[in-house]
Amino acid sequence: MTPRGAPAGVFSAYVRRRSAEGHLVVQPRMGFGDVAAMRRGLERVRAADAVTVGTMTLDSFTRVGDHDAARRAVESDASRLNGFPLLAYAPETTRQMLDGVVDDDFPVQVRHGTPLPGPVIAGMAAAGLRATEGGPVSYSLPYGRRPITTTADAWARACRALAAEPGGHVETFGGCMLGQLCPPSLLVAISVLEALFFREHGVRSVSLSYAQQTNAAQDACAVAALRALAGEFLGDVDWHVVLYTFMGVFPASAAGARRLSEVSVAVARAGGADRLIVKTSAEARRIPTIEENVEALEAAHRYAVELARDGVDAPDRAETARVSAEAAGLVRATLRLAPGVGGALVEAFRRGVLDVPFCIHPDNANASRPSLAADGRLAWAAAGAMPVAADGPGGAPTADGLLAMLSFNSRRFDGLGALGALDGLGAGAAR
Repeated sequence: MTPRGAPAGVFSAYVRRRSAEGHLVVQPRMGFGDVAAMRRGLERVRAADAVTVGTMTLDSFTRVGDHDAARRAVESDASRLNGFPLLAYAPETTRQMLDGVVDDDFPVQVRHGTPLPGPVIAGMAAAGLRATEGGPVSYSLPYGRRPITTTADAWARACRALAAEPGGHVETFGGCMLGQLCPPSLLVAISVLEALFFREHGVRSVSLSYAQQTNAAQDACAVAALRALAGEFLGDVDWHVVLYTFMGVFPASAAGARRLSEVSVAVARAGGADRLIVKTSAEARRIPTIEENVEALEAAHRYAVELARDGVDAPDRAETARVSAEAAGLVRATLRLAPGVGGALVEAFRRGVLDVPFCIHPDNANASRPSLAADGRLAWAAAGAMPVAADGPGGAPTADGLLAMLSFNSRRFDGLGALGALDGLGAGAAR
């Protein structure tokens, strides 16, 4: 395997090695409050009939910095938490839980959602974990109201601390802004910018994210564009690309959920993602069990193998080039605004050069609006001050129209009969 940039950390080295062997690495969104359950979940993911990495998703109390509440929950009934309360347990407890499960052939990533990540990064390091996700924009705008100046400073300190640890790795969450209803260029641009921010503060191993949206062919082009821009802007660091199965309103039926998940596998294969974060058929109803997570991982792996054998259409070159050019324009327009990436991000949102639609965070202009075509393709109906072309149908959506846009995938995939050949990805993706 030809290395990209700096030597890889353990997490990225594993993903890159297995991807180079032709595998799509699959990963759950999984976390449990009880130590024994968390270990059992990791053991089952490692033993799954799939090429996997592990996840430790943190609980809601830890995510918002309410560590006293997390500790009280552990003392009362840890099993009721919706994730692992990393900071409520002694580091040695977590180390013992991971012992014999986590190693170079099964690395684990901590996923959280914390805008001020310093305590989480310190807790990870104390427990022997080195890979996480987040960012100064993506862990602020969708989730809270903290100023980007505050989150940029906090993430800068956290990145420097993580960079001092062997194998420190951070994944951008910028490709998931609001999970849906963002034309791809903005998601790609924010993901690249957050990766540049990590590099600026010493992190040499990164992954860049993109979240599946509402048209498979368009998504495959976006993943391919993200890979191209990562190669252009991040050639001196180790990087790989990860796709997230749809993060919006999920289909309620098991059949619809499975079908949507299959499309995410096809997008990952077509676009060239190295890793896929899966969801389960229980996603719309409740927190999935260990068994449901393993079932989803194994199903994704089987379909990825099938597509590797039968093939899936390559992304359209012209559309990939268009997404790449538009995203690169957003990246360069942002970087021109200040000497450092953090300051440039702050200024870009202040001026509306970056503008997330429907996001009511005080730092976001909220002047941009998407349009959603009948086949699920997203375009800009209004671009605000962003340097992109607004070539989609104009007009502000009504409340009913917005709800219809938000539920597009759930309605479509629960209907199943309207799917046809899966948005132009070809026969290999349509069964």
